Amino acid sequence: QVLLVQSGGGLVQPGGSLRLSCAASGRTSSVNAMAWFRQAPGREREFVAGIGWNGGTTDYADSVKGRFTISGDNAQNTLFLQMNSLKPEDTAVYYCALRQAPALHTTPARYDYWGRGTQVTVSS
Repeated sequence: QVLLVQSGGGLVQPGGSLRLSCAASGRTSSVNAMAWFRQAPGREREFVAGIGWNGGTTDYADSVKGRFTISGDNAQNTLFLQMNSLKPEDTAVYYCALRQAPALHTTPARYDYWGRGTQVTVSS
């Protein structure tokens, strides 16, 4: 079993920045990839960014490229998402996710464990 505990998020004005964290505990030796997803009201959960835990490969949704940066601290088993130049359309509940099988995926069903989610609201 793996437990993912999220922190960060909150309310920020357009153009502002936030940093999300996700700490993994438990059977973390089985981690191959981690990712951030988000879900806005009335919409499906969508991929935001992902990172291969061993090689560091990253992938981003087109909507966040150049604004968001995903990173990981393997020693601390912690995932980060630095979000800059935030827009109102970034408003959503953000979830971290962990995948035990190899390869990075953008599909939620490919991930084995999930954090509880944290609200990010971008509004003036």
